[in-house]
Amino acid sequence: MALFTGKGDKGTTKVFGCDQQRISKSSELPEALGALDELNAFLGFVKMRAIKVPRIAGALREIQENLFIVQAQIAGADKKLKEGIVEETSDRVNEIEKEIPSVKSFSIAGGTELSALLDVARTLVRRAERRITAVTEARLRELAPETVAYMNRLSSLLFAL
Repeated sequence: MALFTGKGDKGTTKVFGCDQQRISKSSELPEALGALDELNAFLGFVKMRAIKVPRIAGALREIQENLFIVQAQIAGADKKLKEGIVEETSDRVNEIEKEIPSVKSFSIAGGTELSALLDVARTLVRRAERRITAVTEARLRELAPETVAYMNRLSSLLFAL
């Protein structure tokens, strides 16, 4: 199988659910998929930097698996995040919050290399969340409510980690 077809050379692509018509790569669906892809790739990098912190590396692996499901939803596949994922993520954030000093002001990224990387990942989640919101507002995909809620909670989890 070839790694490229050349069909996107003019700035268009195909996505499930678009009657296989070509759409602009700058439209909402490719933007959301691209933001999720960028996030997932960066989390892979952060995971490798966190290899000596198994709790964080394991959490990042789980997040990556969940993001593949979100990407599949955006692409038009009949996939859903597992039931209770938002509550599970909230609980994880709450548990971590018990272990760290309370946040009383804005923090500047860069306390450690790993915390700075996680902060960049948090901002990439926010961008992906905005792109997903644009997809739902344009009524290009009907997503399960937990999908958008999970993305919102995910940025909190990365901040806590």
